[in-house]
Amino acid sequence: MEFPAEVRRGFRGGALRACWLVALCSANLCESLCAPLREPATKLTTAQTRAYAEVLNMRPAAARALLGSGTDAGTLLVQDCLSITELLVSQDAARFGSTVASQDTRLEQLEQQTGPLAEYAAAEIRLHQAAAQVVFNQEVRGAWSLRRSYQAMQRVTERYPNYLPARKTLGMLQFFIGSLPEGYRWFLRLLGLPGSVDTGLANLRRAATQPNDFQLEARLVLALLEETYYKKPAAALALVENLHREQPENQLVTFLLVSQLKKQHRTDEALAAYRARPSGPAYLPLPYLHHLAADLLLYQGQYPASRRENELFLRQYRGRHYLKDAYFKLYLACWLGGDAPAAARYRARIGSEGRTVLEEDTYAQRFFDDPQPLDAILTRARLQIDGGYYRPALATLATFRPTAATPLRDQLEHLYRRARALHLLGQPDSARVLYAQTIARAGLVPYYYAPQSALQLGYLYQLAGQKSTAKAYFQKALSYPKHEYKNSTDTKAKLALAELK
Repeated sequence: MEFPAEVRRGFRGGALRACWLVALCSANLCESLCAPLREPATKLTTAQTRAYAEVLNMRPAAARALLGSGTDAGTLLVQDCLSITELLVSQDAARFGSTVASQDTRLEQLEQQTGPLAEYAAAEIRLHQAAAQVVFNQEVRGAWSLRRSYQAMQRVTERYPNYLPARKTLGMLQFFIGSLPEGYRWFLRLLGLPGSVDTGLANLRRAATQPNDFQLEARLVLALLEETYYKKPAAALALVENLHREQPENQLVTFLLVSQLKKQHRTDEALAAYRARPSGPAYLPLPYLHHLAADLLLYQGQYPASRRENELFLRQYRGRHYLKDAYFKLYLACWLGGDAPAAARYRARIGSEGRTVLEEDTYAQRFFDDPQPLDAILTRARLQIDGGYYRPALATLATFRPTAATPLRDQLEHLYRRARALHLLGQPDSARVLYAQTIARAGLVPYYYAPQSALQLGYLYQLAGQKSTAKAYFQKALSYPKHEYKNSTDTKAKLALAELK
């Protein structure tokens, strides 16, 4: 059994993956020893708060020094959060067996403890275990661990209805499961888990708006979900920018800032944040940051620098995801930079390295399998648009001269890129015309330009208050049977339709 891509992206992808890693609770050894004489712990101690902060800073040695070796619920959970962070950030398969074995030991120790913190810790550790198992290809075990975590977190909220950290995690799970595309209903039936976008958001908002030890985490998760699926980028970026001003030494916050600026096409600012990132031997290496930087430099046309960053990513990274994407970006840097022999070498690696679970890797593999070569003008324009350089992109696109012999894929891309540039420049009327032309010309060819055009038209008409037209375009986006970004496109269209009800 293989996890749906949207669930796997929840464990692996970009800024949301970081949020999976920061669910922490606490109590120290002294409290553990005195537990029979006291009420079960529910809040973080000072020491645990500081250890939590160091895990977020991605400074493992500092976190361990503060944490100690207690066996109370909070200590066990912080230990587990630290170990799962190290595993998922490094993607080092050599760590997997010992990480899962330690999780099993912690879960056994928690069976002897009671109270909201202990029960929450057990459910959270089980979720970490599900993440590890999915990432390292133990799909069936991961599904079972996810199911047990979900059900345990439900019991925590039923037994302790005002314990907000559990509502944060349960809400996140409810949202992800409820937002799965219709094609994955078999997965929900198999797990027996009730997903609900509305219930999940309600639980997340409750944890995000009321004081609790993990309120900041809930705020981050909620903001990132709304940015990704509900077109609310300003709030997410403002939150991350404020956090970065308060905690410039925090590597996780820096990662989130670079990621958010990149998603919002603010390349210059993203690169500035990347170059000012905290570094040194105290920090856990974060190879994916180099992959992000390589994209940003590619957008600017700094091809040798982009190549160096992706080569550094490949030297440090131990996982199997993002490899095809990295070799594809290396191909682009060499091809557009005029180094044809190196471009050919990197292109060959796309077919032999990595996996096609994430959409980025699937797109790279599809490029490798397609005998039709990329068009240099359209490729440069795409990179300029991704980087936020919309007027230069329109100037680049103006040099493209389609003829009757131009492949349909390139004709569609030309229309779609012009639409995106105009849309992002704040010219919706012109963009709507070009999006509609893209849809009309595409038919059902398996490229993402038409479904993405339908999705963007849905957003534009939704913003204009034309709900029936918006609904028709979101349904149109869902109707395309196969394309590179079907999972994410379908999820966004489904959630947009739910908003219109």
